[in-house]
Amino acid sequence: MTDTLLLDRRTCIVMHTCVPEGETLSSLVRFFSVFADATRLRILSALAISEMCVTDISRVLGINQTTVSHQLRFLKDAGIVRCERHGKIIFYMPSGETVNEILLKGVEFLGY
Repeated sequence: MTDTLLLDRRTCIVMHTCVPEGETLSSLVRFFSVFADATRLRILSALAISEMCVTDISRVLGINQTTVSHQLRFLKDAGIVRCERHGKIIFYMPSGETVNEILLKGVEFLGY
């Protein structure tokens, strides 16, 4: 086996510069793991439509409140959702438009 590459030197340099490694790679893995759970995807899709509290998410999606709270904590820790307190009620919403765009791109990619 030979060590000769078919790629030109410039392409190899770009590969070494742009392919993620270390902490960047770990962060990307954590970010994309958010989208690997059906419950989290349902919650994110619902929050893309309207900000909601845990009780509303639970009732609208038919998911146990404990499960909703657990998944929201995961999403909040990942920086995907944020919350705002209004009196005694905490409302959850996406932390930005990027997550909604990723969800829509996924749907578009799959042809739905």
